[in-house]
Amino acid sequence: MGRYRTPTVLAAASLLLTALCAGQAPAAAPQGRIDIDPVTAGRLDDAITAAMHKAAIPGVGVGLWIDGEAPYVRAFGTADKATGVPIKTDMHTRIGSVTKTFTVTAVLQLVDDGKVRLDAPISTYLDGVPGGDEITVRQLADMRSGLFNYTEDPRLLDAYKADPHRAWTPQELLDTAFRHPANFPPGARWEYSNTNTVLLGLLVEKVGGQPLHTYLQQHVLEPAGLDATSLPTGAEIASPYVHGYTNFTPDGATVDASTWNPSWAWAAGATISTIDDLHAWVPALVTGKLPDGDRLLEPGTQAQRLRMMPTGYPGIGYGLGIAELDGWIGHNGELPGYETIAVRLPQARATLVIVVNSDVDGKFGNLSSLIANTVTKIATPDHVWELPPAAHPNTVPEPSAPPAPTPSA
Repeated sequence: MGRYRTPTVLAAASLLLTALCAGQAPAAAPQGRIDIDPVTAGRLDDAITAAMHKAAIPGVGVGLWIDGEAPYVRAFGTADKATGVPIKTDMHTRIGSVTKTFTVTAVLQLVDDGKVRLDAPISTYLDGVPGGDEITVRQLADMRSGLFNYTEDPRLLDAYKADPHRAWTPQELLDTAFRHPANFPPGARWEYSNTNTVLLGLLVEKVGGQPLHTYLQQHVLEPAGLDATSLPTGAEIASPYVHGYTNFTPDGATVDASTWNPSWAWAAGATISTIDDLHAWVPALVTGKLPDGDRLLEPGTQAQRLRMMPTGYPGIGYGLGIAELDGWIGHNGELPGYETIAVRLPQARATLVIVVNSDVDGKFGNLSSLIANTVTKIATPDHVWELPPAAHPNTVPEPSAPPAPTPSA
């Protein structure tokens, strides 16, 4: 799910935090709300703290809600290593490829409105896409277009590393992708590509008649009651916010990436949100129903969204901007300094949101998946989050990619 490669990220880098961080222990007293049975809560507290120590993670936020039971919502460690300010569950964070769930929702709303057809070629709506007469909107949404993933272009990665504050336009991202030949014919197989979602963002703008951030605000975020979620137009992030730490730097030093410009990810991975907003969003995403009972999508469209197709990774499927991993449905996200998982397990009526303020790892793999594995082993032992290492992106800047059948920027 997360990397559901989902899961992909500009960020995908995962190297262990340096010794600088290694000496930092998570805060002894986790902050947040918790009304779960004391034994289970204690086990979760201890296990999460141990995982943080093991992987030298500065801060973690975890929300686990099981319908009908008291929630477990906790924050461990620090949001800012410079000041020692503790991480809190109401802080804003960059959520990487979880952004794809919002962008594809907007596309599917246009399908419901009769303005877009899933099986129409993208050339019906946008010019200039190589092979666009053969690539359908559906193939862009379910990662089967074959288009090269621009975040795997060495020159783009070098340019981003040299100037992470640079503002990128969607067309610059596409020009980077289109310099490369397609990796395979449309529909031949599954391959995570941020290029797909950038094209879908432009599709929303063209057909919806508004900038993507405005369309999402009015048609997706406001109806879902997501007051703390936004697609930024620059490097801004609302306060209070979590500082994110990465070593995707020219010299490999670990730095604070919280003010880096996420425009390289745009429709594929630039969104900002909070644990509480993601808690509200995931059930709407998975059921197609808004909190007030209205529909986010028509039932038939929602059913198509949830049709999980094989990704080539055992246990992982991918639908339309959504992934599934051992029953957990949603998406994960990564970009420099930040990792997020936002998923629901319908069988257990459970929603899980995890935020981590580091992507620095060289020993434990994806850090958000490490925490998700730790939590699910205790809370949902029949559905443990285990993202295969091969499902993680190998290059640093990519907004998570999702794991094949189920889901990371």
